[in-house]
Amino acid sequence: MEILFYRYNSICEPDILQAFQNFGITVHTEELEMQNKQVSPRECAEKVSGWILQKPLAFVFSVNFFPAISYTCERLKVPYVCWSVDSPVPELFSNALKNSYNRIFLFDRAQYDFFSPINPDCIHYLPLATGAKRWENVVLSMTEQDYETFGAEVSFVGSLYTEKCRYDKLSLSDHTRGFVDGLIEAQLKVYGYNFISETLTEEVIREIAEADPDFYQGADTYGEVDRYLVAHQYIGMKLAAVERERTLQRLSERFPVTLYTRSDTSALPKVQCRGGVRTLTEMPKVFQASRINLNMTMRPIETGLSLRIWDILGCGGFLLTNYQAELPEYFEIGKDLETYESMEELEDKIRYYLAHEEERMEIAIRGCEKAARFHTYEIRLAQMIKILTEDM
Repeated sequence: MEILFYRYNSICEPDILQAFQNFGITVHTEELEMQNKQVSPRECAEKVSGWILQKPLAFVFSVNFFPAISYTCERLKVPYVCWSVDSPVPELFSNALKNSYNRIFLFDRAQYDFFSPINPDCIHYLPLATGAKRWENVVLSMTEQDYETFGAEVSFVGSLYTEKCRYDKLSLSDHTRGFVDGLIEAQLKVYGYNFISETLTEEVIREIAEADPDFYQGADTYGEVDRYLVAHQYIGMKLAAVERERTLQRLSERFPVTLYTRSDTSALPKVQCRGGVRTLTEMPKVFQASRINLNMTMRPIETGLSLRIWDILGCGGFLLTNYQAELPEYFEIGKDLETYESMEELEDKIRYYLAHEEERMEIAIRGCEKAARFHTYEIRLAQMIKILTEDM
């Protein structure tokens, strides 16, 4: 079997590529998008069609959805398989989502529930996974110096989203600012359910959309794209920035907190900020060496498990994450990982697990064992291929 892997440099691509190859699949890669982030849909389509016309491809694969690839595969009658690892993905509002040669896999069940009615036979739910072998190789090679360098009481790896927040750059009325501020404060108090989209008024949606000249204006779209994007891409990003900065600030008043990020950290004077880390070689060392690894899932990921959850567990790190509705489907809370549903609970659990080292380590080991046994990329892609075999 031969496939084309259209790459854009997502951090999970190397593990997916390796898993396909482990199955004996011949993988051709198109890396145009890795070199040039301004690739036009026409250039993308020309590259993909060139591959299809030259090779007997079983399917074309990508991480996240590319409408240009979908239209090309539809025209040339070759299946297009993609696996969403992000939310929001505005491209899912393209009419290309309706194409019959699509085989789209979404990791967030709320995202799946939202989009699957558009093309129910071609859209499937598939959670993310961990590259257990990759992480094991890095962790087992760690030295005492690595544990000293990357060790921390409480650590967080990730963007603060302050530099990615389009909402902050908009010129809006005091009424809309006040409405959104109130909405954010209310949502911050609720874990496991996102009510922003259903609460937005048409006036607020219109004002935010019109305030950004770069607001997503796909001519080839369907549905309430404006409501979805305002809720997830604008207010959702602002919510993430507020939540992450506020949480880290509060925790740093009570515990030693280490932050690895390339974001501006000037608002966090008591947090030990160490800049970014290399994803494949340094990040796993942070997860392994930190006593507590904190995860704050972006609210646009409504029910699913973000890639960060899988990676921390795969590296053998102790994970303390905000509660997500899908977590109990895959892990036992208090046995494989820990969760929180309020700032007070977060503080209590940090305090408890810093004082109970043996219990913390047992949970980290169990979480790692379960992730490595049941949730690797090989297992996920086997599930994917089974679905593809049944569909095609």
